[in-house]
Amino acid sequence: MKKILVGLSGGVDSAIAAYLLKKQGFQVTGAMMSIWDSSYPEPKNKSVDACFGPEGDDIESVKKIAKFLEIPLHILDCREEYKKVVIENFKSEYRQGRTPNPCVWCNAYIKFGVLPTTAKKYNITFDKFATGHYANIRFDNSTGMHQLCKAFDETRDQTYFLYRLNQKILSEVIFPLGKLKKEEVRTIAKEVGLPVAQKPDSQDFYCGDYNDILQFPVSSGDIVDKNGKVLGKHNGIWNYTIGKRKGLGLSGGTKEPLYVTNILAKQNVIVVGAKEDLYSKSLTVTKIAWGSISIPRQPIQVTVKIRQQHKPAKATIIPLDNTCAKVEFEEEQMSITSGQSAVFYKSDIVLGGGIIQ
Repeated sequence: MKKILVGLSGGVDSAIAAYLLKKQGFQVTGAMMSIWDSSYPEPKNKSVDACFGPEGDDIESVKKIAKFLEIPLHILDCREEYKKVVIENFKSEYRQGRTPNPCVWCNAYIKFGVLPTTAKKYNITFDKFATGHYANIRFDNSTGMHQLCKAFDETRDQTYFLYRLNQKILSEVIFPLGKLKKEEVRTIAKEVGLPVAQKPDSQDFYCGDYNDILQFPVSSGDIVDKNGKVLGKHNGIWNYTIGKRKGLGLSGGTKEPLYVTNILAKQNVIVVGAKEDLYSKSLTVTKIAWGSISIPRQPIQVTVKIRQQHKPAKATIIPLDNTCAKVEFEEEQMSITSGQSAVFYKSDIVLGGGIIQ
């Protein structure tokens, strides 16, 4: 009988993943990663379920799940690694006027890296690691490589956040929910009487104000138009992201709505412009991870997502070196944002992706 370690979050998806694996006859063990740093202030908006925050309620949920499924449970301390990898990157990127995606780094290096590695350090034995992500894995006999593929339920597909998983991880991971719809997961949870059947999904990385984490001193600067005319003042570039329209703090005087079109970190300047100024046909990506294919040497035709809710757009990837490439879209894309990820797809296969420069 194969032993499966399941990463539990306290939510319905990971719980049903564990339930389905146990039902299939696997020996299942649950593991929750503890990542919250109590040195941060208590978030004010606790009504929003988020990945990073005080863990009391989630720990209670995980304990109820483990008891209901009659599986052993381990709560593993991953705080230091999470702080070094995810929080430091989060702060560094905002300091440089970029908009990071902490879920990408958490999945690649903490959830699928530190968590199972820590489990092994505590002599927890398992053959495979599983989570409640909506994604699939196939093995390509022609290349001898594992492929990360979209979930059956594309409205719930989470491959955008998983593109950095390497071949070793893909060979050791199971996604039990990859061929299910979210409604089916909820139905199963209700039918079997799972204690978290009605628990809402996590909505964001953090339920409080990002400034709780950033803790940067106030650093005011100019808000200017594309010609350099000063229109107002900002109270820190990290409070802005490309495409932001509301809350710019500008008094009247403009007929058309203004959007953040650029963030100049070195000059401590926010640039605003019209909606049409947000469109571009190209971008550069760095820190590319080619998860499902060998590093391409020639241009390839793909579709690209520049954020989780973005409709994949046709583009050509032009490799510049092993970890850097230019992306040229067939049609202009709105609000290309440095620090976010551009993820490359070929049909339902995730070829790889990188950080928008």
